[in-house]
Amino acid sequence: MLFAILQAQRMAEKVLVTGGAEKVLVTGGAEKVLFTGGAEKVLVTSGAEKVLVTSGAEKVLVTGGAEKVLVTGGAGYIGSHCVVELIEAGYQPIVIDNYSNAVRGEGDVAESICRIEKLLDTSVEFHELDLLDRPGLEQLFRKHSFCAVMHFAGLKAVGESVEQPLRYYRVNLTASMNLLEVMQAHRVHNLVFSSSATVYGDPQQLPIDEQHPVGGCTNPYGKTKYFIEEMIKDHCKSEKGWNAVLLRYFNPIGAHSSGVIGEDPQGIPNNLLPYVAQVAIGRRKCLNVFGNDYDTLDGTGVRDYIHVVDLAKGHLAALKKMKEDCGCKVYNLGTGRGYSVLQMVKAMEKVSGNKIAYEMAPRREGDIASCYADPRLAEKELHWKAEFELERMCEDLWRWQSMNPTGFSNGTTS
Repeated sequence: MLFAILQAQRMAEKVLVTGGAEKVLVTGGAEKVLFTGGAEKVLVTSGAEKVLVTSGAEKVLVTGGAEKVLVTGGAGYIGSHCVVELIEAGYQPIVIDNYSNAVRGEGDVAESICRIEKLLDTSVEFHELDLLDRPGLEQLFRKHSFCAVMHFAGLKAVGESVEQPLRYYRVNLTASMNLLEVMQAHRVHNLVFSSSATVYGDPQQLPIDEQHPVGGCTNPYGKTKYFIEEMIKDHCKSEKGWNAVLLRYFNPIGAHSSGVIGEDPQGIPNNLLPYVAQVAIGRRKCLNVFGNDYDTLDGTGVRDYIHVVDLAKGHLAALKKMKEDCGCKVYNLGTGRGYSVLQMVKAMEKVSGNKIAYEMAPRREGDIASCYADPRLAEKELHWKAEFELERMCEDLWRWQSMNPTGFSNGTTS
């Protein structure tokens, strides 16, 4: 049995395909498609854009116009991994980024996107564009007909947001308002929003489910995520045709298994694992552990770490959910298990084979003791569950760091 992947948008009722010497009639527009070719019949089950065909004698390739998804901040850490998943699922991602946390590559394309193109042997449309540039955003929406938007763009460092609150409010809120207004003007009514567990503030109970109170945020970054969530919810109430899935991330780590793309913070890393990896590779001397007097098993902060590829697959599940006209939905994306800072240090020492030097430092303003998810709602309604364990997360992170000691600025992964 040979099989082929058919990549097609459900764009026409009938498509005529010539395969070998015979003609095959494809009837689309439904979840199940019947292929009739000569004397044999082949049943094709089509979930969205990826179709698996079992054929007795030949491979059949049908190419249609893939559904376009706008990915804001798509050259960054999480966005770039979602671009990979979108392409592999048969979508056509259109990527915009302003390089606030990305590296320029060749030909005015972000380095992460250049690497994805080589990895998947494809081309990705990329635009250097800031969401604060309203005319530029309007022009892009006039050029393309998007089925959905994945919104990652925004400033995201907790500590920096405490130091520069007005900058965070101006950039994150204005950018999101521009995006929502332009989407509305161009009748694009499907949005996946990159939110954060920081909207829960200091947890009142653990694990945290989606019914946990929100808004008691401990830092301006978390407040911007909360305010954007509220904007989206209010808009969905007033515009009944809208669908939005708000994904509250816990702590993404790891990298694509190829080692080609990963997290490359510009400047000093604000997140724990990139800093740990840079100490392990010798790029930094020592890790500062902020706080060793929390009410946790070893006094250091506990977080729910999730593999970035698991997280990206959660976004694909959200796209599928919106095809049901789901309205506005909220889901936690996490593993449901917490690990302390020192546990993470030991895990990285194990996979890297290197000793990681660390020093205790005072608590950071805005940090909390423990935060981990109850992810059961996503499993029930999105049919999504995190698959990768901690060791795999650390292995993939270390592969990325070893292949790219100075991040994307290496220019090559060879």
